[in-house]
Amino acid sequence: MVVLKSPEEIEKIRKSNIFVADILNEIRGMIRPGITTAELDRHSEKLALKEGAKPAFKGYMGYPFSLCTSVNSEVVHGMPSDRVLQAGDIISLDFGIYYKGYYGDAAITVPVGEVSDTAVKLSSTTEEALYNGIEEARAGNRLGDISAAVQEHVEAAGFSVVRDFVGHGIGKSLHEDPQIPNFGVRGRGIELKVGMVLAIEPMVNEGTYKVKVLSDGWTAVTTDGKLSAHFEHSVAITEDGPVILSKID
Repeated sequence: MVVLKSPEEIEKIRKSNIFVADILNEIRGMIRPGITTAELDRHSEKLALKEGAKPAFKGYMGYPFSLCTSVNSEVVHGMPSDRVLQAGDIISLDFGIYYKGYYGDAAITVPVGEVSDTAVKLSSTTEEALYNGIEEARAGNRLGDISAAVQEHVEAAGFSVVRDFVGHGIGKSLHEDPQIPNFGVRGRGIELKVGMVLAIEPMVNEGTYKVKVLSDGWTAVTTDGKLSAHFEHSVAITEDGPVILSKID
């Protein structure tokens, strides 16, 4: 069931997402060759607790960390470790907050030093696809309009959209209805309404869209070992159109 939020609830979700955006922005500034993903995780948790918030992912369905750190061919749910980032890597950072009863959730992909032209194009295409999807998050449109906008942009650039993981509603729960695939057909799916809050999150692969989950039970990787990128915003549908709640400066 899709839960419509009041303007007051949207403001509370916005507050959670402001924390998420600020923390991701600070973690992004730490990205450099030689840093470990565990260091990034520890700092993200420290920043959340400093704000009186709870990291949303830690303990969620057994996930043991606060931050998801997915490097290169890792698509989503990469687990922080003593892995050292190298120049030329790309890393997707996915982070969530629970604050005063409401969740925030966003993700960015960041280069580590100088990266390949393919990595730059993949990352920029993924972020552009996110904004194309957000533009379709308007009352009266259909869910498929968001999905198709993402897919069209990604495939026109020669990349593929992941099928196994999707975006989602967000509010009092981290994952609410509706699920938001990053592929679909315009004009299909549920009608979008004022008060919906959606976490739209394209996951885009350099090669095949197929993924597999590693033996740790969490880390999803591309089956062909090629790069993957991930961007996400939490977005409210209002009378005036889509409003990004997790805007990162």
